[in-house]
Amino acid sequence: MQHLEPAQFFAMLVVMLLAAKIFGELAQRIGQPAVLGELIGGIVVGGSVLGKVDPHIETIHLLSELGVAILLLAIGLETDLGSMMKVGGTSVAVAIAGVVAPFGLGYAGCRMMGLDNIVAIMAGATLTATSVGITARVLSDMGKLKAPEGQVILGAAVIDDILGLVILTVVGGLVKGGVVTPSTVGLATLQAFGFLAGVLIVGRLTLPWIIRVASRFDLPGTPTILGLILALLLAWLAEKSGSARIIGAFAAGVLIRGTAKAQEIEHGITALGHFFVPLFFVAVGASVDLSALDPRNPEARMALGLGAMLIVTGVVGKMAAGYAPWWFKGDKRVIGVGMIPRGEVGLIFAQMGLARGIFDSGQFGGVTLMVIVTTFLAPPLLKVLLPKRREAEPFESDDDGIGYLVSEA
Repeated sequence: MQHLEPAQFFAMLVVMLLAAKIFGELAQRIGQPAVLGELIGGIVVGGSVLGKVDPHIETIHLLSELGVAILLLAIGLETDLGSMMKVGGTSVAVAIAGVVAPFGLGYAGCRMMGLDNIVAIMAGATLTATSVGITARVLSDMGKLKAPEGQVILGAAVIDDILGLVILTVVGGLVKGGVVTPSTVGLATLQAFGFLAGVLIVGRLTLPWIIRVASRFDLPGTPTILGLILALLLAWLAEKSGSARIIGAFAAGVLIRGTAKAQEIEHGITALGHFFVPLFFVAVGASVDLSALDPRNPEARMALGLGAMLIVTGVVGKMAAGYAPWWFKGDKRVIGVGMIPRGEVGLIFAQMGLARGIFDSGQFGGVTLMVIVTTFLAPPLLKVLLPKRREAEPFESDDDGIGYLVSEA
């Protein structure tokens, strides 16, 4: 990786942040979440268009990784395990179907296209996630956040994000081992679940005491820094234990949510996220090689075909998940559409696939195309399916949290 001089580094940050804010604002003006604008802004300032941002530079890469950790910490802070369990079997059924169906369809489609087994597994994994932040924001704007369909969608989205993170850990273990066997899959799954369960159990017992001790420090921002320290520590421990860094950051957010300082920490983490999280999305966009999607190139046609196949299987799989709980009396179409957007977690999966050498530039471009299209689809489709808008319901963390970070410019 290359290194930057301070002046070059500052100039690149200016370009990245301006791109995030300008394109994020433009995205919102056409009724789309800012995360899509940030992604497109990254493509514009990246090597494919203006050539002002090189995401492979070490410093930019590290800042992007920090943005991922903060993003997953914010997602964890929004994950109420108690409330999620109360939603019941409906959300569980939607979540499981929303992971199994897209993964299976995506994997089968990739294999039919002649792609390697590990590439097919990673591509299928990118289809499993649902964007909690984007979906929650759209439901809030439509006045349906507290409707039965809204509650099912949110519960299922949280569950399948957890399952998706576990799948990502499994894939990471398979990449290191290089061989896909039932024993390697079982061991990687055990490591992922074991780490997450162990952290939650130990954290529930020790974190309240740590928070009480930290409360004795009368310094501004102490709770936020404590939360960040916990996220970075657990991310490091996760990787050392054979799991994924983002599992550790996510677990930190889940643990902090149940403490007395959760709201203060969430507010501080959101403030940090306004700087670091857009850098991740812009860096991901800058990683897209548009020349790899040029239809005049035979290899690019394969990448475009991959993107089209993933879009179809991703939409069909999530729509099918909406019909999994046959006993549910609400509008199953709304549930299916609400599960479609991949958003920030899908981008994390795609970026990790590229960083670990699983995807080449064309395959990465095809997966990113799927993330963009599926995220664009949900808001207009929900506006068509949902009844006439009532007064928008306040999102639980309207000024803080993951929904604000990925949906506001």
